[in-house]
Amino acid sequence: MTRTTSAASTSTSTSTSTSTSTSTSTSTSTSTSDAPASTSACVDSLPWEELITSALLGTDRRPPAPHGGPIPADAPAALLDAAALHTVRRRAGLLPAVPKDRPGPAAPDPRPALPEAARHRLAHLLADRSAPSGGGRRGSAPDLTELIPQWLATANRKGYRAPAALLPPLLDAARARTDLRPQALAFAGPRGLWLAGLNPDWRFALRGSASGTPQLDATDADAVGRLWEEGLFAERIALLDSVRARDPSAARTLLAATWPAERAEDRLMFLDSLRTGLGGDDEPFLEQALSDRSRNVRATAAELLSALPESALAGRMAARATSCVNPDRTGDGATIAVEAPHECDAGMQRDGVSAVPPTGRGERSWWLGQLVEATPLGVWEERFGGRSAEEVVALPVADGWAGELHGAWCRAALRQRNPQWARALLGRPSAPPASGPGTASIAERSKLIAVLGEHERAVWVAEFIAAHGLSEAFQLLGVCTVPWAGPLGRAVVDALDIARDGGSYPWSFSGVMGLAERCLDPAEADRLEVLTATQDEREGASPGAGGYWSEAFQRLVSTLRLRAAMEAELMA
Repeated sequence: MTRTTSAASTSTSTSTSTSTSTSTSTSTSTSTSDAPASTSACVDSLPWEELITSALLGTDRRPPAPHGGPIPADAPAALLDAAALHTVRRRAGLLPAVPKDRPGPAAPDPRPALPEAARHRLAHLLADRSAPSGGGRRGSAPDLTELIPQWLATANRKGYRAPAALLPPLLDAARARTDLRPQALAFAGPRGLWLAGLNPDWRFALRGSASGTPQLDATDADAVGRLWEEGLFAERIALLDSVRARDPSAARTLLAATWPAERAEDRLMFLDSLRTGLGGDDEPFLEQALSDRSRNVRATAAELLSALPESALAGRMAARATSCVNPDRTGDGATIAVEAPHECDAGMQRDGVSAVPPTGRGERSWWLGQLVEATPLGVWEERFGGRSAEEVVALPVADGWAGELHGAWCRAALRQRNPQWARALLGRPSAPPASGPGTASIAERSKLIAVLGEHERAVWVAEFIAAHGLSEAFQLLGVCTVPWAGPLGRAVVDALDIARDGGSYPWSFSGVMGLAERCLDPAEADRLEVLTATQDEREGASPGAGGYWSEAFQRLVSTLRLRAAMEAELMA
């Protein structure tokens, strides 16, 4: 205890003890009087990082001694004494920094300044970002942290520039939340990038995306080529994405130049970049990738080719699939007959068919599903006498193959972004999910809904909620455009009102309530005011549930009004 106190008093220079008011060397020698001077000197010579490591791991596991050197008899005391000596030495030896050249000015930002009210609002949002959030919170105050992304998106859409004084908290917010970075950096503009170059904590802003490509002019062929040859993998991925978005052909040429020398895992990631702007010009490159050494690369190339209905691979897969799925020729053709493939030959495997099924899956059904998934959906309309997608999906499937066939059509509709087939496979929203023609999985249904147009998406989900309530609607709501269209917003509010009348706690609906705060049309606030009153507790209702619901609806209304005010401030 005496030695520890001595070391601590030396490092802080605050002790009033006579024994520790002497020099650092006296303090150190006093606390280690039993140790040889050479051992103390060895410990004192250790770098600060070694002392930290020894303290973290413990002196038993990592004694404070140089490699091969003597270990102090009292290692903990020697560690503390050495740390005290280092502290004083570092304080005494601190030198003024050598001045650097004054940084050049930031590039001009010609965008108009924010209206004064909007500037104050942004300062408030950023100051409140450390407050706790979550749909299950109590109280009626809006969750300001969840409104920052919406505010930034609106400000960027209006073309405003960020106030210089708010750039530091804006960059701090973007540093803490990666979901804010694209909008925050666009709003920060050239001044934000200039400021980020002066603070290592904001170095993320100097990169084109969270994955990390430096900002550069994608039209500068020399700079692009140099980064492609010399950059880190994450930088090259983001560079390829950037070039692909501007010029798909240039990105493909860039990729082809180094393709044979790339690692398999890198080739897979690079190939995935071709999804942006995928077109017929990519077919020759993707056909070559079908012969790649990596199975994953071959599978990805096949998936991309199958999304091109006119590609040779799509034709080959269609020929195979139509040999397995046909109108039942024994009757009037109003039934679908299925004969799954009996083998997975080399040609099928080259075209991306995986020969080995997952555990618990039969080989033949596995192969069939992959063939149908990669076949252009228009083939089936021709194959079944010009029937529409809805009519083909409604046909009975013989021998229990309906689930496999419809599941493969669902995956094909997603891959080919075909709204007619997505609509047919979703079926009527009022029908029970288990009885639908496609998939009963809500997650898969949400993917199919995302293929539909914005208005149709909202109407379908509204009808689903009206028929089935909110318990299974959270994922479906997540794919709907913000703000929610009128029918969808009304359906959500009506369902929440019904849940409140049922007397249950609102916690199970906290996710939907949080979405409503961010996604409902702010114009609905006045209509919702009546729901903020606390209801009398009914017999059988959960104790206190009325108060919880009242707070939840008050928070919803206040959030909608705040969003309306934010929008008006940015319109000024």
